[in-house]
Amino acid sequence: MPQPIRVLCVGAGHMGRSHALAYHTIPDFEICGIVTRSPESRARLNAELGGNYEEFSSYEEALKISKPDAVSISTYPDTHEAYALAALDAGCDVFIEKPLAETVEAAERVVAKAKAAGRKLVIGYILRHHPSWIKFIEISHTLGKPLVMRMNLNQQSFGSEWQTHKNLMSSISPIVDCGVHYVDVMCRMTQSKPVRVSGLGARLSDELPEGKINYGHLQVSFEDGSVGWYEAGWGPMMSEVAFFVKDVVGPKGCISIVADKAAAEGQSANVDAHTQTQALRLHHAELGADGNFTQSDEVIRLDDEPDHDGLCYREQQYFLRAIRDELDLTDHMEDALSSMRIVAAADESFRTGKTIEL
Repeated sequence: MPQPIRVLCVGAGHMGRSHALAYHTIPDFEICGIVTRSPESRARLNAELGGNYEEFSSYEEALKISKPDAVSISTYPDTHEAYALAALDAGCDVFIEKPLAETVEAAERVVAKAKAAGRKLVIGYILRHHPSWIKFIEISHTLGKPLVMRMNLNQQSFGSEWQTHKNLMSSISPIVDCGVHYVDVMCRMTQSKPVRVSGLGARLSDELPEGKINYGHLQVSFEDGSVGWYEAGWGPMMSEVAFFVKDVVGPKGCISIVADKAAAEGQSANVDAHTQTQALRLHHAELGADGNFTQSDEVIRLDDEPDHDGLCYREQQYFLRAIRDELDLTDHMEDALSSMRIVAAADESFRTGKTIEL
């Protein structure tokens, strides 16, 4: 049996905790250190994991002392590029949370370095590992073309969640941070080239750093005629009504994610609720001679509905396979760059007032 992969866990927030739990559970991984700027957060995570892991406040020191085989980066986006490049220079494989970096150019540098170093780079696109989202995309391919894709994820955040969002928005907008997930889904649904992006934005709080926004909306057009929109807003002023819309329409009908439980309980700020699906609702558009629908809507429920920690476990199983089985991650990395370019174009469109041609 091969030696466990020594992994350095960087960041102990919501995502960092879930990924560390996965490494702690999967026998093929061995945590060799936990890195955070906050001694309280790393001590809390270490205690949850049994308290046996070395703790570091300095990433550079941790990389040098722990000598990991792999580095897992779950920090704020403004550190992603530097941390990833340092890990790749040290000969490590890298798992990194989305977005890959703060800018398209930074993301391109990380991908180029991973390719040149011959190391694995897996980006945390968690929805790619969710059975219901996989089925959602699969059914979208049966609806004909063009597709109309409507998605949002607004979060009525307060308390510690609002503080986390304000910290995030010091470097990146909601439409960039969350948008990469959903434009990645759109690209996989259309399997077509994105050609045009428009963006809107609004500053709804004086608590934000100067020039930053906490609401964004993008519209993207594809070469095959498909179109999609995505919106994201963070803060105590956001509405709990229709905060979770995941809906795709084609000539033959539509498929929607039904998240009644999350909506009914007002869980827009609950990260666990963001991946809950409850069911998929498939509508068939065909009409009979009498002008009525020939088929009733179908409600599709999947028994396999992992929670947030379960999804992060699956992500790390994929990271393990990428390393052990030498998976070709070229498409995975290029897809991450594509989604970054779309959300960055939306941000540029908002700031310039112009539609961006890709």
